[in-house]
Amino acid sequence: MSESATWTRVNDGCFELDLLTASYRRHAFTRHSHATFAIGVVVRGEEQFHYRGELRRAGVGSLAILEPGEPHDGMATTAEGWAYRVLYPSEAMLLDGRSSRPSFREPIVHDARSVQLLRHAHEELTAGVDPLAAHSRLAWAFEAIVARHGSTGASRAPLRPSDAAAARKVAEIRDRLMADLRCAPSLRELAAGVELSPYHMLRVFRDATGFPPHAWLVLERVCRARHLLAAGHPPAEVGSAVGFADQAHLTRWFKRVTGVTPAAFRNSVQDPARRPA
Repeated sequence: MSESATWTRVNDGCFELDLLTASYRRHAFTRHSHATFAIGVVVRGEEQFHYRGELRRAGVGSLAILEPGEPHDGMATTAEGWAYRVLYPSEAMLLDGRSSRPSFREPIVHDARSVQLLRHAHEELTAGVDPLAAHSRLAWAFEAIVARHGSTGASRAPLRPSDAAAARKVAEIRDRLMADLRCAPSLRELAAGVELSPYHMLRVFRDATGFPPHAWLVLERVCRARHLLAAGHPPAEVGSAVGFADQAHLTRWFKRVTGVTPAAFRNSVQDPARRPA
């Protein structure tokens, strides 16, 4: 395994987040600390580091959670080295909806669901694809990590809007998502529009629709694509018209939802008189 490291900064106007994608063999971090949290997922090998007076080891599938201002180092445990993906969320990103900053007694935890969410969010953010889906997955990951492994000095007061109020907020979110299928708003923009925290907005929307906003939007894009395809529009035009990155992106999702490709669907539902010869 060769050594490599790439930093990525995501700044969409709603929040700023640094990400690291790296693999190391001989490199050793000197003792240092961060102004933000550092939350990492080891994807190959094993890393060890000194933290709060103890030597810790993080292997494949483990989640390392380091708090702001806590000194630590970092190095490989074997000649194989290690590879990992790290996110550096600010205190504000984890504080959302809470009266005090969450703290983590154990710096290394094993939580397959959170690891999966965090890794996928990291991959999508660094690739720069489908920001709404990546932000939603990131929000769920942070919420799960804090809820399962963190503690706060004061408990969070749950927001309990009436069913009618929740329905209005969900309708507003749907309208915002449908306003332009080609340009999805960010998670924080959606939440701000209904005066809820991102995490609470996600819960309200999912309770009402069964899906987080990004998944609901993808299904709406597929639904709109079906109408356009049935009207005779070619798949190459439909993908961009409804907000998919390209025709391959449309095809992948369309087949997942309908079981057929866009071309096959178009050929099967289009009026015979309008089919190409």
